[in-house]
Amino acid sequence: MDRDSTAQADREGAGPLVQPGDVPGILFQTGYDRLYAADAAGAARAFRLACAADPASGEAWGALADSTRDAGEAAGALAACGRAVALDPGVWPWRVALAESLRTAGRFEEAVTTGQVLTAERPDSATARLVLARALAAAGRRDAALEEYREAVALRPGDREAALELAVLLVEAGDALGAVELLQPLSRRDPEDAELHVAIGRAWIALQEPAKALTALRRAQGLDPHGRLGCAALIIALESGAGEDLSAAYVRALFDRYADRFDQDLVGKLGYAAPALLREAVDRLAPASELGAPGLRVLDLGCGTGLAGVAFRPLAAHLAGVDLAPRMIEKARVRALYDELSVGDVVATVAAAPEAWDLLVAADVLVYLGNLTALFEGAAKALRPAGRFAATVERLEGEAAGTGYALGPSRRYAHTEAYLRETAAAAGLTVLLMEPCSPRREKGVGVPGLLFIMEKPAG
Repeated sequence: MDRDSTAQADREGAGPLVQPGDVPGILFQTGYDRLYAADAAGAARAFRLACAADPASGEAWGALADSTRDAGEAAGALAACGRAVALDPGVWPWRVALAESLRTAGRFEEAVTTGQVLTAERPDSATARLVLARALAAAGRRDAALEEYREAVALRPGDREAALELAVLLVEAGDALGAVELLQPLSRRDPEDAELHVAIGRAWIALQEPAKALTALRRAQGLDPHGRLGCAALIIALESGAGEDLSAAYVRALFDRYADRFDQDLVGKLGYAAPALLREAVDRLAPASELGAPGLRVLDLGCGTGLAGVAFRPLAAHLAGVDLAPRMIEKARVRALYDELSVGDVVATVAAAPEAWDLLVAADVLVYLGNLTALFEGAAKALRPAGRFAATVERLEGEAAGTGYALGPSRRYAHTEAYLRETAAAAGLTVLLMEPCSPRREKGVGVPGLLFIMEKPAG
């Protein structure tokens, strides 16, 4: 700013902004004027001159760091932050900015270390927690990042930016239901926030809830007339029928939340009988002594808390269980029934171990799978010769039976008997038993189901 500009300001009644001859002050004022005018590059030029005029000014370096960061100059922002902190290590905002600049510059582990120092000094600072969470996420340390994000949100519940970032990480971690639960209260508080609605819509997509996703995305689209959030493509994909199957993320999130009350609700309220029905059918079809000696290798698919393990442990020389939900596996481990437990997808698990099992059991599990082709083909490979696959499904009848399976309002699949037989035959499995059953109750009424036992040919 020159003398004529200062005089003009005096004439307009604003008063002198800086004293004539105060070069650093004039450069500072110019820099902030540029920032207020959304000219980050112009501001950075002014603040560089201010730093050159007074290299010992931490304030000048801090302002340069802010402007270069806004201008997208990651390296320049990091260098300026470093100088500011070196000149005055006690200024908290500059230290926070240094951690952020390290992350932006791709120096993730240094950003993590800096963030850890900040949180150690101020463990109740939401800002410090958020800085560390971002650094951990950038470094690929997702579990630790989730913990820090949760701390940040707990310390500052109204921070939508932190909540949105945490929601993205939750979806990536397979807990899209947690993302929905986090964001919905914020969206009710600020119903005009389009970004919140988009994030909720994306979480519902991950949970394979297309109707709920469409509701959220259409709301966001109405609040985003210029289309900067990209809702249109998502809406078109959902309206065309994409994403109607249940996803692993949905099932995992559902049962992780259900783990603590699973046994009580399933057995007490829903009359869960699938394990007992399957065990009785296996025994009826062939005594345990004819199925193998001294015992069977049994794999409990979708083992949950281990209710089927209780029924089949007496038949097993080796009993393994697999489930998508980690907390279900924790509950099953407490029963001390299984020789082997793992978190994973049932289709991938059977495909991973050819001719490893004498008996596969799936008690009320196939209701979370629509198309059973991959599972049946995997079962055929996973079974030893003469090995058997015993499972229950919900029964589909009537006009909806055209495709062989359908997703009901309870978000569970039902299958037709014809579809089961055709899919088994295509996979090379022989149906030994197919009979009606009621694996559980719903609203006090038995759910119509089918119980089957299939066998892999001996030769």
